[in-house]
Amino acid sequence: MSFFLPILILPRRSAFAILLASAMLPASGFAAAEKISDFKKDILPVLEDYCYDCHGEGTKKGGFALDGFPSQEAQLGDIEHWYTIWKNLQSQLMPPSDEAQPKVEERQRLLGWIEQAVFKLDPANPDPGRVTIRRLNRAEYENSIFDLLGVKFDADDAFPADDTGYGFDTIGDVLTISPLLMEKYIEAAQDIVNQAVAEAGPRIPTLYVGGDRLKVGEEKKKNARWLPFADPATATGAHRIEHPGRYKITVVMKAEGSKDATSHTAKVGLSVAGRAVESMKVGWEFRKEIKLVGETDLVKGDNVFALDVSPGDPPREGEKQLNLNVTHLLLQGPLDGSHLEYPKQYFRVFPDGPPTEDATARSAYARKILRLLADRAFRRPVDEATLNRLVALAETTAKQPGMNFESGIGQALTAVLAAPRFLFRAETQPEPNNAGRIVAIDEFALASRLSYFLWSSLPDDELLKLAGEGKLRASLRAQVDRLLADPRSKRFVSNFVGQWLQTRDVEGINVDVTRFLGVKNDEAYRIFNPRLREAIRAETESLFSHLLADNRSALELLTADYTFLNEQLATFYGIPDVKGTEMRKVSLPAESPRRGGVLTHASTLIVTSNPTRTSPVKRGLFILENILGTPAPPAPPNVPELEETRKRGKNLTMREMMVVHRENALCASCHARMDPLGLALENFTPLGTFRDNERGKPIDTTGQLITGEKFSSVAELSQVLATSRRDDFFRCLTEKLLIFAIGRGLEYYDTVTVDQLAKKLHDDNGAMRSAIYAIVESAPFQKRRGDGPHVATSADNESLRSAVTTR
Repeated sequence: MSFFLPILILPRRSAFAILLASAMLPASGFAAAEKISDFKKDILPVLEDYCYDCHGEGTKKGGFALDGFPSQEAQLGDIEHWYTIWKNLQSQLMPPSDEAQPKVEERQRLLGWIEQAVFKLDPANPDPGRVTIRRLNRAEYENSIFDLLGVKFDADDAFPADDTGYGFDTIGDVLTISPLLMEKYIEAAQDIVNQAVAEAGPRIPTLYVGGDRLKVGEEKKKNARWLPFADPATATGAHRIEHPGRYKITVVMKAEGSKDATSHTAKVGLSVAGRAVESMKVGWEFRKEIKLVGETDLVKGDNVFALDVSPGDPPREGEKQLNLNVTHLLLQGPLDGSHLEYPKQYFRVFPDGPPTEDATARSAYARKILRLLADRAFRRPVDEATLNRLVALAETTAKQPGMNFESGIGQALTAVLAAPRFLFRAETQPEPNNAGRIVAIDEFALASRLSYFLWSSLPDDELLKLAGEGKLRASLRAQVDRLLADPRSKRFVSNFVGQWLQTRDVEGINVDVTRFLGVKNDEAYRIFNPRLREAIRAETESLFSHLLADNRSALELLTADYTFLNEQLATFYGIPDVKGTEMRKVSLPAESPRRGGVLTHASTLIVTSNPTRTSPVKRGLFILENILGTPAPPAPPNVPELEETRKRGKNLTMREMMVVHRENALCASCHARMDPLGLALENFTPLGTFRDNERGKPIDTTGQLITGEKFSSVAELSQVLATSRRDDFFRCLTEKLLIFAIGRGLEYYDTVTVDQLAKKLHDDNGAMRSAIYAIVESAPFQKRRGDGPHVATSADNESLRSAVTTR
């Protein structure tokens, strides 16, 4: 304490200078004179010129001060304090745009000093951080089961919703497990095994016919996946039968269109070759599936199936219309058993077919089966002790009354699917509690990280083979290309974009459709129905997928002069000459600035609105969080709702209401960042339709970023974000990808990693695939350290003694 007493009687600026200068000293005493001189020359002047007037010498603007610490240790130890400074400097939010700005070299020098002297980071050896053991989330569990066994399991129905952190459901710290959830996993394992492991002997085969193969009308543009109750229609399709006879036909359907009960009904009839088979009345159902079951004779060759839908009871006033979604038909037969076969799924578990009668051969076959399944399920070679226990369990079960070889394998497989090594993605390491020990994860863990990043599922045989040979790291880019070329990469697009840009929410979000379309309930539903919502989500995800597949610049997410539409969405947007139900790339009219980039996609506009009005705050915050990576702090408590502002004027536009709302001093600073961004999108209703006027007044979309850039429309805003703020966008995209990939939030020690990744993206003009390469080659993806806080290395300690650092 005596060291600081002389400081307290000095002028405040001098006191703060000495305190910061002392931060550069080793614990044993003062640094060399030239080192202190370097700090005074290169760091302190920047702080004095650009920070002190608002955040030092007794001034605490925004409740933030650079001085006022009780000790040197307290100042250096407040990492969050310095992290806030670093983030504001990095994003150029501070100093404000109307204040004098540091030169690029000055800003970079100060950022580097914070990273190396305060954060104690070594850019040449980034801290990879640590990741909590991760439970498979619902999507990963469902995909892993399907890729392992070919069983389609509904994890959303079986398990509670996953918690999210940092915007994603891949975060290890929130993917906890309770005793009740463990019970559900055991039940799920038993259910899955019952489907995957067939009973002994061949069985009557079941054929699958997708609902999209039953077409409607002569043009065949529609199919049985979308049959409105109110519109009479017949969907027909042919399927070839090799073994004639009596068949059981099951039509699996869903009634869609309303989460609430409705009186709307329809009659559905099934016929084959013109012969009526079965019919039933369908209506609103809480259950997920409706089944129409009948029997008929099928001939060898093509058999024509037809589904007739005719209107029944109409919906009552205020109720929504329904539509029928025929997901598939199941054809089971011949029922007399004249043709039997093992189902294809049988060979997923029993690759060599049924076992022999020889006991030794059966034991060897059981070992082979369980080794293959456990290796895939555990995502690394199963150890011999565990394999021996699984084989013993299978053989003991098979000897029980009423049991057989298949039953034994099923029991062992149930144990595999309920094992922690399947349910959790654990990464073993030496010295797990030593925060100073950084190691590369082994190649099996790397294979899992890669496959769950790009497929949301377990590694396939090729990844495991390369990992076993120690060749995966050497061929990482080739494997990234292979995984992205596989149809399973659609899961990455759906899960990452679905959470980053919130497209997951489009299909379930509530919007007052009748208000914004200006039509009655029935007509509103006809226009804005679930199929349109699907297309709206697909538009954004298709754009991202296109950029990834062709390695185009991520900047096109903001500025693309094309989009992806089908006929229904194009009609909704008012874009002509797009026909059919399939999404396809469509060039946008050059003279129209209404569409182009995700900011004008209906998906973005819907998820950033309230049910009955637009929300410049939500839209502005969306851009800050997901495009610029500079989220605003949480709103202060007891802030009045915007609707309260309407009472002060009967005909206020949204912009006028926001001006009144900002009169609250607590709200003004954050709204200055959000509102101009959100108001630039005011030409778009909560449904994403375009408008020129609001309450009889022309809509004003002009604005200015807090960093100073001005714009007059959403098109100009998108250009600003893609040009002068492009590095903010690259950094934000990098951070989102990294969080999703490594399963943890980013900390101060990740700053140098994000710097390096964002620079690679900048140097490659935002090429999307290059961003993926950079992520999988980064230290956090390739390495990990023990639990505990960041520990400075010898290189860090040397940087701590250096008063001036450059980047």
